[in-house]
Amino acid sequence: MKDGKAWVGDQVFDEDAQREGIVTDVKNGVYLLRPLAGGGAGWLSSTPDQLRVTVPRGEGAR
Repeated sequence: MKDGKAWVGDQVFDEDAQREGIVTDVKNGVYLLRPLAGGGAGWLSSTPDQLRVTVPRGEGAR
């Protein structure tokens, strides 16, 4: 998390998309997310207040 918001490496639940993913990049306030497993297409979110951090970066499975 950065400044109380999701950031690169955080696992999040996207309330808008109703899916869970990992933040892979942030540019100009737009978040790029990828699925947790299985590959597939990533998606964008421009509403960081709708990204709920479920596992902060560094606290994931080891």
